Amino acid sequence: MIEPKKLWESVLGEIELQVSRANFATWFKDTFILKVTDGTVYVAVPNPFVKDWLASKYHKLILKGLRDFGEDVRVLEYAISQHPSKTFKEEEARKSVDVTLGALPLNDHYINQDDNLNPKYTFETFVVGPFNELAYAAAQAVVKNPGLAYNPLFIYGDTGRGKTHLMQAVGNYIKKTSPTKKVFYLTSEKFTVDYLNSLTAGKANQFKEKYRKYDVLIMDDVQFFSSTEKTQEELFHLFNTLHENNKQLIFSSDKHPNHIPNLENRIQSRFKAGMIVDIAAPDQESRTVILRTKALQQNLNLSSEVVEYIAQNMPSNIRELEGILNIIAIRTSTRGVPVNIMDLKEIIKDHAKPQKNMSAKDIVRIVSGFYNIEERSIYEKTRKKEVVKPRQVIMYILREDMGVSYPSIGEKLGGRDHTTVIHSCEKIKNDIKSNQSLVQEINQLRSLIV
Repeated sequence: MIEPKKLWESVLGEIELQVSRANFATWFKDTFILKVTDGTVYVAVPNPFVKDWLASKYHKLILKGLRDFGEDVRVLEYAISQHPSKTFKEEEARKSVDVTLGALPLNDHYINQDDNLNPKYTFETFVVGPFNELAYAAAQAVVKNPGLAYNPLFIYGDTGRGKTHLMQAVGNYIKKTSPTKKVFYLTSEKFTVDYLNSLTAGKANQFKEKYRKYDVLIMDDVQFFSSTEKTQEELFHLFNTLHENNKQLIFSSDKHPNHIPNLENRIQSRFKAGMIVDIAAPDQESRTVILRTKALQQNLNLSSEVVEYIAQNMPSNIRELEGILNIIAIRTSTRGVPVNIMDLKEIIKDHAKPQKNMSAKDIVRIVSGFYNIEERSIYEKTRKKEVVKPRQVIMYILREDMGVSYPSIGEKLGGRDHTTVIHSCEKIKNDIKSNQSLVQEINQLRSLIV
């Protein structure tokens, strides 16, 4: 393995070529490799804002660079730590800056090393709305009766919608109310690395003992188990052991278990044995509430005009909403004046994830693939059940999400009459009122489309 300092210099050199100068200076300044242990690289960052932004925006880019220059790199983690080259004078100067929004609660962001839980993730800081109220209710049921109610609890939805927050809120609540219970949070990637390392070191039994001692096991991003058969087998046995002893299991994924590629049937069956809930994209009203709540938590005073502009122009990702607020907080503290709409336009242009411009053909391709049917069948004059439903879903999404007119939808999907399109859209609208599976399917499709 290359020496950590040289490794990071090489990675930064590659990243600098792929991001704007402003973004590189803002997010990669004062970062360095803190340590490398068993294939895990710990990158030090100066504060929680940078940590969250790198994890959500540049994680894949950083990990690719680390793996390109370091053959043994498997996992990337972030840790809050000041660069060793920072002088006392610089640190005192930073602390003495007149921050108009008040002191930032940095201590609330440090991870507990024993259970990997972030203390800032609590039910009190979790904003509940129509898009996540079912998942929230399920989590509340779990903390009232862990191991018995909704075991396992499986939460899925697109990235940045609050899955990790909700899962860890469960862990933090149980830890607080039942101090004797052992709670542990990790990602599936970390589980895989731990397991493979235990095999290499001849410590498989120690690995089993470690994970079987927990009363609450919370595992994030299980979609990454899709190509690891040995790890799936170990997870299967661990699941059975914990479940049989009424230990609470909580999982998350960006997909419903039915749609995780190469997931073994027996694992899929275990995931589906409890409660499966999805977190959809927050509607505009919910985004407004989220922005106001999180701004209040940061003592950040935002005008109604600014809040409404962000809510209208940042449509789906809670993590990105938080990221924009963090940037506003930094700009407010350094400039000493509130941001205005012109500032916001610049911030959103530089930092927001660009929205994909989907055509009707793109929607047909995605929905056809989701339901495993031929694209051409959508355009054909067929009434086969396996084709009718996907076609109606396509019409519904084009109308509800993209505002395409009924006649235009009919024209794009094989020259159908607009009355047929209206009937199809109304049918889906009525079906989702009572068909939770259809709701989950449409939410999953939306996560693939947005």
